[in-house]
Amino acid sequence: MSNTNPTVDVLVVGSGAAALTAALSAADAGQSVLVVESTTHIGGSTAMSGGGAWLPNNPIMKEAGVTDSYEQARTYMDAVIRVGAPASTPERRDAFVRTSPTLVSWLRDLGFEWVYGKGYSDYHPEEPGGMAIGRAVEGAAWNVKKLSPADRALIRAGVPIPMHTFEVGTFMRAFVSLKGFAKAVQIIGVRTIGGRLVGRQLMTCGQSMIGQLLHLARQKNITIWTDAPLIALTTDGGRVTGARIDKQGRRVTVTAERGVIIGAGGFAHNADMRNTYGPHPASTQWTSANPGDTGLPITAAQEVGADVAIMDEAWWGPTALDPATGTPSFLVSERSWPHTMIVDSAGRRFMNESASYVDCGHAQYAHNQDTPAIPAWMIMESRHRNRYPFGFALPRMTPKKMIESGYFVVADTLEELAQKIGVDPTGLVDEAQKFSTFAESGKDTDFGRGDSAYDHVYGDPAYTKNPNLGAISKGPFYATAIYPGDLGTKGGIVTDEHARALRADGTVIEGLYAAGNSSASVMGDRYPGPGSTIGPAMVFGYIAGQHAATVAS
Repeated sequence: MSNTNPTVDVLVVGSGAAALTAALSAADAGQSVLVVESTTHIGGSTAMSGGGAWLPNNPIMKEAGVTDSYEQARTYMDAVIRVGAPASTPERRDAFVRTSPTLVSWLRDLGFEWVYGKGYSDYHPEEPGGMAIGRAVEGAAWNVKKLSPADRALIRAGVPIPMHTFEVGTFMRAFVSLKGFAKAVQIIGVRTIGGRLVGRQLMTCGQSMIGQLLHLARQKNITIWTDAPLIALTTDGGRVTGARIDKQGRRVTVTAERGVIIGAGGFAHNADMRNTYGPHPASTQWTSANPGDTGLPITAAQEVGADVAIMDEAWWGPTALDPATGTPSFLVSERSWPHTMIVDSAGRRFMNESASYVDCGHAQYAHNQDTPAIPAWMIMESRHRNRYPFGFALPRMTPKKMIESGYFVVADTLEELAQKIGVDPTGLVDEAQKFSTFAESGKDTDFGRGDSAYDHVYGDPAYTKNPNLGAISKGPFYATAIYPGDLGTKGGIVTDEHARALRADGTVIEGLYAAGNSSASVMGDRYPGPGSTIGPAMVFGYIAGQHAATVAS
């Protein structure tokens, strides 16, 4: 392929799960494909993530003896997702559910290795059609040495420990249960050390996902440019014909005869766009999305007439911020274990801390309208810190620098802790006492924490009354500030069931497609299950590649 104003069948913008799946889909249909990535590394936020993909009725779960159906999955989506048109139309929901099993089978036929996350519950399993046993799949533990050293270096850094997302809850209990210890031995001893002894470097999560997709892309002779951001789309008579690319500082015009597919993420790191679309307050410092998530491809699509929707939404989640480095920590298991609660400035709880992270983000923003709750405060007592990890801080081993920096605020009494963090002392003490009574009875009558099977994914089974509840009564007490961070934004280009970009009047912009966080999510404002970001990203990437391959050049 010429590096000077090349012509290809399909141009793919981005290099995460949506983009690489789209590239593979078009290439497998016999098209020439160029992938352009704006940063030095490929993989986007997918590479940094758990790599799970929520794909209902897929063959991997069926082979594990788990029954699902189109009807059950659609019933569940329709029960959970509140936002409809234009992002989550019936046609797009239908396309997603019907194509999910096809996508999984197609990738497996190409050589992709899947594993089923059995037991990783849907996030609302109590709703009609929900499944406590889960529908998510992810890349199997995969030997990244199948890639060349140069390609290995291309992949953006992600989860460093080779464990699957459905193993995290057990692994985190390594210090308090035999099952947890055995899981740690399997992951650290067998997969990590054992693998290297036989010349393998096993990766899971987003590293497996991107590594395998890259491996397949190389087999399909797909060209990938890094350090090549999109500058603008080119058009002819209303049809998108290609794009102008800044290829390592040199302007190149790429002609795409069958279409341009945008799968370049959202705008999590674009302060202007976040300020424009809201909600407020917001900060690019709170996001866990990859640094290339700047929204410029969405803007380029708007400039050629594309409509956008749900731009005020993101894949929210409670996030702690290291004051020393500004590094965000997206909290999942930490807030769900016993002996912790999240409170507002009045010292009062305002949500089920073990719920889906998107729901927690919504709750924090909504509550902040009435009582200051940004930041909120995660309150932990000594048993939380003695039993469970917090990020990379091991139980009973809180690094001194985490206290010195203010990441953790510590006090012997709740009254003293409240004064240090600026929370009403009476409110905090009263709330801790009430929460402790919930722990004793096993029932959170305020917010139902522990009622859902999803809550238990990151609970502690040793707490037989309720695996998510433990008293907050024994000092010392710890607090860390909690912000409504995110894994990326979820608003973007409005597309139809074929992943084609649409104008505000509903007409199709010929030659332009979008998938992943560059598009307005089919999940609307909710998060039905683990991998509800990556699953639809891959499905609509696949659909886009297939559709573009049918367009006359």
